[in-house]
Amino acid sequence: MRVLIVEDDEEMAQVVAVGLRRAQMAVDVAFDGTEALERLGSGGEAYDVVVLDRDLPGTHGDEVCAALIAAGCRSRILMLTAAGTADDIVDGLGLGADDYLPKPFDFPVLVARIAALARRAHPAVPPVFRHGDLLVDSARRTAVRAGRPLALTPKEFGVLELLLAAGGRAVSAEELLERVWDEAADPFTSAVKITVSRLRAKLGAPPVIETVARSGYRI
Repeated sequence: MRVLIVEDDEEMAQVVAVGLRRAQMAVDVAFDGTEALERLGSGGEAYDVVVLDRDLPGTHGDEVCAALIAAGCRSRILMLTAAGTADDIVDGLGLGADDYLPKPFDFPVLVARIAALARRAHPAVPPVFRHGDLLVDSARRTAVRAGRPLALTPKEFGVLELLLAAGGRAVSAEELLERVWDEAADPFTSAVKITVSRLRAKLGAPPVIETVARSGYRI
């Protein structure tokens, strides 16, 4: 999943970003509301979840949330704030946020809430994918083929999961790059091709991933 963190405290933003990347999420960071709105554009299609600090300087988090909702943003919004009274939570959710988490928070709770919101950002998919003798557990981040555990990197797992979730649809290299990598990825890189090649080698025979000319890859 791809996440945008909007937090003016740069140290906190980077700590959260590192933790979410370790949880196998692709993470970008914006340090103010104006930058967040620029990144999200009119619809926010690039992000599954926006983790939004409510108390932003300049363009306040409330204004960011309202602008995203008005633009029909497809991203789910998790609002963070030091104000955690019942009235604050009601106000935040009333602005259109999908969830509200007071600071300080337990990091595993943040990860779990982001994952739950990401599942709601797209049509429901099964937590466990089965394709022939291939078994992929999204919750446990494990993959097994013919009873053999596969040692996949986060990017390899992300590509495999996205291809399985596509249900036989060809997924373009551009979509894979957008959904599995973050903004640091060079759009002209061969990262997708290399990752798919390594993934194929780990999956073994018979082949599971098919290259579709001018369309991308599919299971």
